[in-house]
Amino acid sequence: MGSGTDRRGCQLKVTMNATAETPANLNLVLDIPVSLTIELGGCQLPMREVLQLHIGSVVQLDKPADAPVELNVNGRLIARGEVVVVEDRFGVKITEVIGSVTKE
Repeated sequence: MGSGTDRRGCQLKVTMNATAETPANLNLVLDIPVSLTIELGGCQLPMREVLQLHIGSVVQLDKPADAPVELNVNGRLIARGEVVVVEDRFGVKITEVIGSVTKE
């Protein structure tokens, strides 16, 4: 299991298992930084309402509170998960990996 902190303070804990499907030269790309974003939700507002936002304003998002958040790497959906609190920071517990096949 590996763990680390990137320049923006993201704490990562990753387990990588070597398999026959893993190319031998995969190590060449493992340290290339990618952009990981978590999408909580969104909404569309008229500019009039945007200009009226102030401290204490609440913006309602389009997703229900119990809906999973989406994890995107370089704009591509890779997983879904639940928002959790880890110490004094938010985190995401992965509940679904997109395109993964479970082996029995």
